Amino acid sequence: MDKLAIGGGDPIWSGDWPEWPMHDQREIDAVTDVIRSGKWWRHAHGRGAELLEDAETGPGSEVARFCEAFARCHDCRFGIATANGTVSLEIALRALGIGPGDEVIVPAYTYVATASAVLTVNAVPIFVDIDPETYNIDPAGVAEAVTDRTKAVIPVHFGGQPADMDAINAIARERGLAVLEDAAHAHGAVYNGRKAGSLADAGSFSFQASKPMTAGEGGIITANRDDVAEMCESLVWAGRKKGHPWYRHFVLASNARMTELQGAILSVQLTRLEDQIQQRMRNALTLDGLLSGIEGVRPCAVLPSTTVHTYHIYMLRYEPSAFGGMTKAEFVDALVAEGITVAMTGYGTPLYRNPMFLEKQMWGDGCPVDCPKYGRDIDYGEFASKCPVTERVCATEAVWLQQVALMGGDEHLNAIAQAIEKIQRHARRAAAGALRQ
Repeated sequence: MDKLAIGGGDPIWSGDWPEWPMHDQREIDAVTDVIRSGKWWRHAHGRGAELLEDAETGPGSEVARFCEAFARCHDCRFGIATANGTVSLEIALRALGIGPGDEVIVPAYTYVATASAVLTVNAVPIFVDIDPETYNIDPAGVAEAVTDRTKAVIPVHFGGQPADMDAINAIARERGLAVLEDAAHAHGAVYNGRKAGSLADAGSFSFQASKPMTAGEGGIITANRDDVAEMCESLVWAGRKKGHPWYRHFVLASNARMTELQGAILSVQLTRLEDQIQQRMRNALTLDGLLSGIEGVRPCAVLPSTTVHTYHIYMLRYEPSAFGGMTKAEFVDALVAEGITVAMTGYGTPLYRNPMFLEKQMWGDGCPVDCPKYGRDIDYGEFASKCPVTERVCATEAVWLQQVALMGGDEHLNAIAQAIEKIQRHARRAAAGALRQ
């Protein structure tokens, strides 16, 4: 009888997985060109298009070039590069007028930056449960969470599938709310034929090391509104304004600029994005089919509105009862031992269960949640009863496969299915044996 690898048996898969980030000589050449140019910082506030080429200094700003290309790829007029995807959320919120005393609705199942960006602009995040089929924010929950303090909602295109933007935008129009897309997973995603980043007042993307495009770090804000783009640029550039002296600062702002080295890398990364997305989509369909005959592991649903799913994460809804009561953590440990090292348990707790929220470790004197400007009491521990899907998903259900799981060949996909079947077979035998004792 074959043994589980975690118990000393041979693993299903002993080969390699595709490496991430992916790169080739083009990134090396692009970075080398920037280094040799000596112009590691060239992109100047308000002068993106002008710096694409310069007759005196030669090729223009790599950051400006990338911003233009990324915005065009996502059907947006403006792209404002930033130092990372967290600060891009913060800047976009400020550009949309969000500040002290305001509430911003966010999903309970997301990376901390979605909510911490709200706190950083001195506003209050209000958590909403997720859809059990997609793990994206539930529009019905958004509608229920709106109060007279609500000023914005941040839908997250989690895993690379766009949220239900028609429903969310309809609520926003009716209630007078701003909408900011957190598209950190969704580079190149398409919703009903429209690109992520162009579906709301502004969009925010991340280029952190794990993302579908990366320069190690970096971010970008996309927008089609002149006022939003102008304010975002000012907030990236120490509060400057186009057409005014360099050392004149109009609003409180920090330095959130992207370097020319990052811009050069990202321009190359953008050229391979579409092919990588198509490969992941094809492999996701294949993996869906391989897993369809295995009880207790169901991929998250892909909605008809999702024209393009980027599959930054391939997510499984795991049912312990189909595996003899094996916990999610035990299942993932067994998968990793079988050589499926791309498997992860995902978030262990809903975001509101983090000590920062439960203990209100934010700004001084309890701000923003306990400040007079807000004037209300909030207990983040109470969100557990409001977000039952998120509670279940974190505790027992969600299993992630990293995007490189879909960047290999059929042998990688078959190994995933075979490993799950093997684990289930052994788990059921063990459970049956325990019942007979």
